[in-house]
Amino acid sequence: MNIRSKNRINAEFSMSSMTDIIFLLLIFFMLTSNFVTPSGLPVSLPSSKTSDIVMQKISITISEDLEYYLNDKQIAAEDIEPQLTALLQGTEEGAVVLHVDKSVPVEHLARVAGIAKNLNASVTLATVPAE
Repeated sequence: MNIRSKNRINAEFSMSSMTDIIFLLLIFFMLTSNFVTPSGLPVSLPSSKTSDIVMQKISITISEDLEYYLNDKQIAAEDIEPQLTALLQGTEEGAVVLHVDKSVPVEHLARVAGIAKNLNASVTLATVPAE
């Protein structure tokens, strides 16, 4: 009399389907992640002890020579408000990141921040972390 079962349970596990799922998730997260592109203009930023990462949609840079750049394109100081208005027109909550050289007088920073704030944009000053 044979009591052994004819159907044996196989204890092996195939990892090929698991690796397929891992690669698909990796590709999904790489394609859907947001890439932060820092401003390419050479500006000596001030330092701060705390630093928050803000998604940079609109960037205004004031260089050491008091030249104004809107998204890496040089503009005149009087053209900031109309061009910023055009960029913020289709957005609900605009985020403006100010890249201001630390040697620039505060009045220029306050003027640009005031223009952005009047357009209901959130204003953030870019800094480098203090050591």
